[in-house]
Amino acid sequence: MVNNKELQMFLKRTLDIFVSSLGLILLLPLFIVISILVKSSSPGPLFFKQERVGKGGQLFNIYKFRTMSVDEDATNNFDFSKDSKRISPVGNFLRRTKFDETIQLYNVLKGEMSLVGPRPTIMNQVIKYDDFQKRRLRVRPGMTGLAQVNGNTALTWEERIIYDVKYVDSYTFLLDIKILIKTILVVLFGEDNFKKVPTK
Repeated sequence: MVNNKELQMFLKRTLDIFVSSLGLILLLPLFIVISILVKSSSPGPLFFKQERVGKGGQLFNIYKFRTMSVDEDATNNFDFSKDSKRISPVGNFLRRTKFDETIQLYNVLKGEMSLVGPRPTIMNQVIKYDDFQKRRLRVRPGMTGLAQVNGNTALTWEERIIYDVKYVDSYTFLLDIKILIKTILVVLFGEDNFKKVPTK
């Protein structure tokens, strides 16, 4: 007999496969346009690839359309101080519209990510997690999540963790649907209109 948790996770993965497959097909013309813009804006690879930590601590490569000029030292050392100078006008537009992350539908289709879940982080951060923070690794990381529709960049790291763990502890398939709908609203109307800090 299938229990409620198993059913919820089955529905989640089914939605991931359906939406990512359909999305990759429908967005192909957009991907072509973005590819031309990225390659013409500055020299370098089409995609930005970085190793991230997924469910259960498993490592995988996350993909984004490249939005900045190439600086291997800054990338390898996680030096964000140069980001404002490195980002291109095309990259700024891609980030503002979240188009740079749409290629992560490929990660979702592969099962490395989900449409909804805590955003995947780098190992340098994960090794510093306490027991509370480690709970965010119990599910697949997501393209969007509870923190992303409740302030995102306006939140502190600690506030984002609280949202992530709250999502893990209270997950339902309906919650995913609500977050996906709210994500669309955030993209349309901006993050500042959706900040609400939870209590731990």
